This record gives sequence, C-alpha cells and structure tokens, in this order.
Amino acid sequence: MIQIIKRPIITEKASKMQANRQYCFEVTPDANKIQIKQALEQMFEVNIISVRTTLIKGKVKRRMTKKGLMVGRKPLRKKAYITLKQGQTLDIVSGEAEGND
Repeated sequence: MIQIIKRPIITEKASKMQANRQYCFEVTPDANKIQIKQALEQMFEVNIISVRTTLIKGKVKRRMTKKGLMVGRKPLRKKAYITLKQGQTLDIVSGEAEGND
C-alpha cells in the first residue's frame, strides 16, 4: 500500500500550503483517493480530512540530433493534495508526523 506514494512534492507553492495543513504528494496514476488516504494515514499516522487529485499530462519533447528530429514524451503524473485534521502537522523532510489527538 505504501508503494502508492512516490514522493512528497517540495516546491515553493507546496511550502506555502503547509500553513493551512495541506500537503502535496506525487502518487501512482492508477491510485484512487481512498487508497491514497489509507496509505498516507498508515505511513504517517495522521487523520486526513480530504484528498484532492490532479492528473498532469506528459509534455512532448523534441530535439535536433545528428540523426534528425527526435520526438519523445514525458510520462503521465498524478498529484494528491491532502488536508490534515486541525492541530496536526507533517514534517515531510524527516518523514515524521505531529498531532494533538
């Protein structure tokens, strides 16, 4: 179940969301919201209020080489935005959770 979560997304936008108890993770594209919620609750031992997901289509990349134009595509990605229960936080860098239950 933990293989559903690929990695946390640590960007400037994601850092600003942490003030509202919201965190962003990259997940496998075939995972649904229920599986994501169960995996994160099991991994970090926190209570999750909501899970929002978004699919990011892979971009088409082109470059010129000696053999001619090479065309490729980046893979499809899926992000999950989670909101934690009031009073709980996640320390994504160290992988620990803090909460007042």
